[in-house]
Amino acid sequence: MCTVCGCSEGEVQIEGGQHSHSHDHPHTHDHHEHASPIEQDGDNLHFGKGPAHAHVAGMSQSRMVQIEQDILGKNDRYAAINRSRFEALSLFVLNLVSSPGSGKTTLLTETINRIKSERQVAVIEGDQQTANDADRIRATGVPAIQVNTGKGCHLDAHMVGHALDNFTELKGGMLFIENVGNLVCPAAFDLGEAHKVAILSVTEGEDKPLKYPDMFHAADLMILNKVDLLPYLQFDVDKCIDFARQVNPDIQVIKLSATSGEGMPEWIEWLENNRREMIQQRIDQLESEIHQFKALL
Repeated sequence: MCTVCGCSEGEVQIEGGQHSHSHDHPHTHDHHEHASPIEQDGDNLHFGKGPAHAHVAGMSQSRMVQIEQDILGKNDRYAAINRSRFEALSLFVLNLVSSPGSGKTTLLTETINRIKSERQVAVIEGDQQTANDADRIRATGVPAIQVNTGKGCHLDAHMVGHALDNFTELKGGMLFIENVGNLVCPAAFDLGEAHKVAILSVTEGEDKPLKYPDMFHAADLMILNKVDLLPYLQFDVDKCIDFARQVNPDIQVIKLSATSGEGMPEWIEWLENNRREMIQQRIDQLESEIHQFKALL
């Protein structure tokens, strides 16, 4: 049982082998360690700011806070390892998050078909069960690794590190991590990505950013998906965007339909611009390090 968010993970399955300990990079893992921020309200301790509000009988508040800190601290260390590996590969990595049915996989397949001729692309697929989405991705001709979390409700940095071992030829490319469909728990877990992208379908309701504020606060971009359906729905686009910016004033928004193609050029441009920005930052960092070494001569 997840100590903090309340999910039961079971045995994590990663294509290419079970979640194990035999890796060259310094991953160690204790199963069932996940977390979400904890809030205190008077004498009551809640699992707030993200994953589920709950109380744990028989456990002191200080003990729960310590567990919370240990779990997220461990995940952050794994995320830092992932980020170093991504940087070494000049790999642009996105964490795609949404509720189930938002259209993540359809958006992803359409995106891949538009960019795969220009650069290397790979996908890590997160679902509780089945390899259905990974099969859809592989049908585009790019590699995909399925991570089945069992009863777990999110990917963590350790799972992503293991999945990364199964890829080759990613240097200078793009890696999309399609997280488990859930607008709660994935908000708390850094995977080492460059950006979180929150995908919200217009069929879900414009108040989702207020209902799940941690996710939209953590995201750099909100994709408002399935806008081709707007003529048939009572969905206030401006209100939804306003709600998102109440939570996160800096969040960018792209209105898009993977089915009709509306907004896809803007999305592809956002990808390329942010990828170039990442590479330029890496160049600047390396040039600074070279300058420091030259000063030692």
